[in-house]
Amino acid sequence: MAKDGTYRGGRRVRAGDKPAPAAEKINSGHKARIMNNDVPEFDYDELEAVDLPEGAVLEGADMPKPDEYLSAKQKNGHPLGADIIYKETWLWLKERRCENLVNKRLIESYAQAFARYIQCEDAISAFGLLGKHPTTGGVVTSPFVQMSQQYQKTANLIWYEIFDVVKQNCTEDFEGNPNDTMERLLRARKGI
Repeated sequence: MAKDGTYRGGRRVRAGDKPAPAAEKINSGHKARIMNNDVPEFDYDELEAVDLPEGAVLEGADMPKPDEYLSAKQKNGHPLGADIIYKETWLWLKERRCENLVNKRLIESYAQAFARYIQCEDAISAFGLLGKHPTTGGVVTSPFVQMSQQYQKTANLIWYEIFDVVKQNCTEDFEGNPNDTMERLLRARKGI
């Protein structure tokens, strides 16, 4: 680093190849680092422990319950429906054994953003693409169009975070992305 605080020379930040997914590394015979509690990352000496009394019997919950705001009734009287998207996403993660690697709040944020996107698309279908300017009375683009694009962008960014965790840590080959519209369109065209 130079005196003025700028970097001079050397390797550029984020330069080079992107890391390969864990499944590809394993299939090609390379060593892959997988985040789980079964394989220790370092050698350690066994510690002596004291026998503890019997603990409480705990029952495991399969899926964390989505928060209430994901199914709250909207102004039109219908529920938001983000709880359904939350459950679908969590089950998709569980099929790939990555449900413990993604934060519950991240899944909730994705579900809410995607539900709001659907809500805006419903409003566009109901009210149309054009609206009336409040002061001039002229024709303007419906505000639901821009909101829809923003919610879709937000949902996609959050989904890419979730999908990246799965891609980097899933040890099995998997096909498909439940939210990839283009993939569904191409499969439908092929007749798969």
